[in-house]
Amino acid sequence: MAVPAVNLSLDKGTDFEATFTITVSDGSTITLYNHTATAKIRKHPAAETSRSFQTTITAAKGEIKISMGSTTTALLTPGRNYYDVTIKETATNKITKVFEGMVLVNNTVSV
Repeated sequence: MAVPAVNLSLDKGTDFEATFTITVSDGSTITLYNHTATAKIRKHPAAETSRSFQTTITAAKGEIKISMGSTTTALLTPGRNYYDVTIKETATNKITKVFEGMVLVNNTVSV
């Protein structure tokens, strides 16, 4: 299965959130009962330093919300960064990447 690429934009020093819905080829959603989610951002894919997004799953709707507070977004390096979202099935420990993409981190003058 190809991983959907979704590019995002966020502003340093502000609160951020985005919600993703996991679907299959016929457009139906995948329920996420007994799953956990992880999402991280890095300046480039091989960078050793990363920041984690908080993740919230709405299992019945197949939704994963990622969020990051203003104190954490203030620490991000401006410009192009990379992120991905993975899910882990708790019964089998199987990890699957479900979304990936670039994040344009913009400077914020007023904060």
